[in-house]
Amino acid sequence: MGNMLAASTRRFEQASLAGQAYQFIREGILRGELPLGTALSRRKLAVELGMSLVPVSEALQRLENEGLVESRPRVGTRVYLPTAQDIRARYVVREALESQSARLFSEKASGQERKELCRMAEHMDALFNRRSSGTDTAEFQYAVQTYHFQLHMRIAECTGCVPLIRLIEQTHVLVFNWVWDLAAKRPNLPSRFHRDLVDVLVGTDPIASDAAMRRHIVYGLEGILPAIEPPPDPAER
Repeated sequence: MGNMLAASTRRFEQASLAGQAYQFIREGILRGELPLGTALSRRKLAVELGMSLVPVSEALQRLENEGLVESRPRVGTRVYLPTAQDIRARYVVREALESQSARLFSEKASGQERKELCRMAEHMDALFNRRSSGTDTAEFQYAVQTYHFQLHMRIAECTGCVPLIRLIEQTHVLVFNWVWDLAAKRPNLPSRFHRDLVDVLVGTDPIASDAAMRRHIVYGLEGILPAIEPPPDPAER
């Protein structure tokens, strides 16, 4: 019995350390402290975190399963570096999920939830408009991206559809990371970008809400792609 208890305790401690490593690395990725394509050394991370290689390896495997990290032969482990095709594909999924979220929101959200979303959209645009000045700190930029994530998640939460909420969260984390890393190269958004979207969502027309969200997502994609796609070669025209 004693040996079984000791083994169980070790597994718990190992899981706890892996969770700590996961949170540390994930936060570094999402904050842009570990930019896209950054090599991740298990040994260096283990030393920095003061733990063995095992929990660090478990954390990196979990992050790879979530799409934030990739491992390749002769390249090693690094922060996932998406291609333009990767981003386009992810936005196809995001458009499908969030347009359904918008449709359900317009059908199911309570009056209080609609008011809450209007307040969030107004605050969101104020933050983006302040960010467009280009004078704010990296911490503020991260706060803006975090609030943007919360706004879209709040729309999903108000649908009451748990599987949809989880899928949107998973997709948004990847998009969050890519947008954050490329944010400095993106054009500024229209001053009422989120208020215009929410004005439609708080109405009672699910078809209009679906269409509004699709336009919103496609606009975001068009803002990201120029940052990673090389300009066309004049000689090929």
